[in-house]
Amino acid sequence: MNESIGNLPLIRFLDRGTPPHIATLILLAGMSALVMNVFLPSLPAMADHFGTTYAIINLSVPLYLFCSAILQLFIGPASDNLGRRKVMLWGLSLFVLATAGCLLAPNTGTFLFFRIAQAFIATAMVLSRAVIRDMYDQDQSASVIGYVTMGMALVPMIAPAVGGGLEQLFGWKATFWLMFLLGLGLIALVYFDMGETAQTSDKSMLAQFGEYPELLRSPRFWGYAMAAAFCSGAFFAYLGGAPFVGSVVFDLDPFWLGIYFGSPAVGYFFGNFLTGRYATRFGVNAMVMWGCFANATGGTVSLAIFLSGHGSALTFFGMMTLVGLGNGLCIPNATAGMLSVRPHLAGTAAGLGGAIMIGGGATLAVLAGALLTPETGAFPLLWLMLLTAIAGLLCILLVIRREKALGLHLN
Repeated sequence: MNESIGNLPLIRFLDRGTPPHIATLILLAGMSALVMNVFLPSLPAMADHFGTTYAIINLSVPLYLFCSAILQLFIGPASDNLGRRKVMLWGLSLFVLATAGCLLAPNTGTFLFFRIAQAFIATAMVLSRAVIRDMYDQDQSASVIGYVTMGMALVPMIAPAVGGGLEQLFGWKATFWLMFLLGLGLIALVYFDMGETAQTSDKSMLAQFGEYPELLRSPRFWGYAMAAAFCSGAFFAYLGGAPFVGSVVFDLDPFWLGIYFGSPAVGYFFGNFLTGRYATRFGVNAMVMWGCFANATGGTVSLAIFLSGHGSALTFFGMMTLVGLGNGLCIPNATAGMLSVRPHLAGTAAGLGGAIMIGGGATLAVLAGALLTPETGAFPLLWLMLLTAIAGLLCILLVIRREKALGLHLN
């Protein structure tokens, strides 16, 4: 299969001499999303299996995110130095080994260790975006990232339902067998399809890591990074708290929790579609602003419904589609902005920006889990999501205000 996109040379599918096909990038990004949420409906059953509490087994979410954040600090610079292809293959291989460890784990501690190690799949998300920035300018890369993540958004739409169904039919380990087999398939796909896109670096690995201060001194990088972090923070808080809200507050079984849980992905799909369609027309700043506004609107409406005493599973999960829409508008465009601050450091920027976003998300996931009790209902989660959404909106408004005052797109 051949494909030519924009001003790029011809891309040949399953040809290691050309850049990876867009389908490969979609599958890589989708795998990262699947690993994060496919097993969530099984958390109560996993707690029973290991003889522990829900709070302990729920650590598999924030600890995974923390490790993912740390790894991204190294994945980006390593790929700028060694190349995207080599780092991608290593990351996927380590992920498959970690998944095997989850399947064989005899106790909670061992399971959590290997679950944390599954964070090597972050390589797929970070480098799929860096590869796109290698090939496109800022607005074009935002558009392509939008289309890639639109395809990726199909995964969280169906993954929780698939995970819940597998758990009811075959037990919780079935979801990890799914991850294991898909990981092996991706290794083969990357090996045969992914050509190198990064320019060869003559710097040592230590010198490559020394480029971080160049990014850290850029207000524009921080503006995009924090807008993405706060906007996605609402979603990560949802990841940490929604399983509790669905199972305890609304008494949903694993299958229906999986069905409801994927509601943000519906909005995320359409948000990424709009990004792909309009990013080059309106620019990344406008798209990020609209995304943060949609995110905040979803949190505001949901909280208002609960304060009026009419909150239900349908309204709670239904309003999460606006949160997903906002993330679909904000994240691809903010990512393109981050990666365009210093194009020669696209991998490093992808890693650092991802670490900020995921690290903050892990903190919010922990906080959401800690605040929720049967007595509080969904209110702590709703307030947390709303406050982070507003913070993201303020960040991008400050970036826009600064650029207007200067009259230039300066760093």
